[in-house]
Amino acid sequence: MIKTIIHELKKHLPFTIFGALTGIIFLMIFKDLPHDKAHNLFYVFHPLHICFSAIVTTAMYKKHLKNKAQSIIGILKIFIIGYVGAVGIGTLSDSIVPFLGEKLLEMPHSHMHIGFIEKWWLINPLVIVSIIFAYYKPTTKLPHTGHVLISTWASLFHIIMAKGDQISSYFGVFIFLFLAVWFPCCLSDIVFPLIFTNKK
Repeated sequence: MIKTIIHELKKHLPFTIFGALTGIIFLMIFKDLPHDKAHNLFYVFHPLHICFSAIVTTAMYKKHLKNKAQSIIGILKIFIIGYVGAVGIGTLSDSIVPFLGEKLLEMPHSHMHIGFIEKWWLINPLVIVSIIFAYYKPTTKLPHTGHVLISTWASLFHIIMAKGDQISSYFGVFIFLFLAVWFPCCLSDIVFPLIFTNKK
């Protein structure tokens, strides 16, 4: 599993760097965006990210199961893995890591926005629908590509909400955008679901 993690992190390194660079370009374009507009955009990209993550995590787990015939317990396990992988790791990526970056960069309006609590009526139904979709039509290729970019932009608008009048370090924002996406996206889409498949 350690080798798998290292392999996937290396493979996704260039694309994650590209995603973080698009985040910096967006930051330059939207640097004067009011807090409420940034908040609204965060709640566009964060739910999209969670949906992509739920689809890929659920599909990856289901496609690598030894026993394809599912009992009620098996279906419940698929749902739990899809939900935790999407919501838990997606929150780490979009909210917790950006919040830590905001604190370290001393942004004046840093606040952790936990989507599945703040907007439970939006996030949770979307995750459930995404898991059901992935259960019947497991796909892992295209959603993962979108997942990386959309996760970057969700993290970015979380940071824009906190930045205040000016940005102290574009390089610092780049680093935290990179960290918010690189490990969590590989973890949720690939490593996390495969841990539970009992396959080498």
